[in-house]
Amino acid sequence: MSTMLIPFLAFAFGSLLVAAAAMKFMPSRADAIDRRLEELTVRGDDEKKKPRLEALVGFIKRVGEKAPQSAKEMGSLRLRLVQAGYRRPEALTMFFGVRILFALGLFALFSTSIIARPNLFMALGGLGLGYLLPGMGLARLAKRRAHKIRLALADALDLLVVSVEAGLGLDQAMSRVGSELAFAYPDLSDELKLINLELRAGKPRSEALRNMADRSGVDDLGSLMTMLIQTDKFGTSVAQSLRVYSETLRTKRRQRAEEAAAKTGVKMVFPLVICIFPSIWIVTIGPAAIKFITVLFPIVNG
Repeated sequence: MSTMLIPFLAFAFGSLLVAAAAMKFMPSRADAIDRRLEELTVRGDDEKKKPRLEALVGFIKRVGEKAPQSAKEMGSLRLRLVQAGYRRPEALTMFFGVRILFALGLFALFSTSIIARPNLFMALGGLGLGYLLPGMGLARLAKRRAHKIRLALADALDLLVVSVEAGLGLDQAMSRVGSELAFAYPDLSDELKLINLELRAGKPRSEALRNMADRSGVDDLGSLMTMLIQTDKFGTSVAQSLRVYSETLRTKRRQRAEEAAAKTGVKMVFPLVICIFPSIWIVTIGPAAIKFITVLFPIVNG
């Protein structure tokens, strides 16, 4: 009986321990109510802030619509916005509005006595600076996104090679790679998904691939799209072409890394001269200079 009773007692004791732990770590009714009220309060605050944000966006749009626009500038700016990841139709109007408001804000800031005495030249300089800074920021965002796509291209090529060699067509392989890279490389994943949407809408594959190269602004991706267009045109093996291009891309990445490593020595000269060498001179020569002054000046005064 004792041998049969021991497992039963162990099971009962374990159940009691689990129940006690659950009662200890399970939130009480009051805590659950407080947490729910907090969620509702935060949601209410967000809903209150939403009309203000919509009003601000609407104001920026209205300002952007009044801006003078040239066809040549609109084309280049729209392409730059797409390369930075802003594809919505109102993105160009928003950019014009932000640029005008930023320029007028800096003009008003430099023309008042908040920073210094009012100065017309400083105000005009602030106006020009405010007009140029949004474009510089947009170029920076486009460059950063292109760099992310360039870093993701090698892994995407490997997945494309595996998918095509497994029997998938090029369209299905790009769709599969786009879904697989959604977490690690969202920018390239969005571009691949957009290609599949264009193909489903009836665009020719060559036009869809060229559009992807223009949207990304990456030279390596443009070369890949050109290679895929030629492969599709001449009927050569897609898997073999992708494998050859993957090896070429890895060689280019290695050469780019070696070039960056070779430039490191030159780039380190200025921080060394400006920041590190003065402190080294102070530490090494400072005590000797102090000793020299203390010994020399009594002799000069005497």
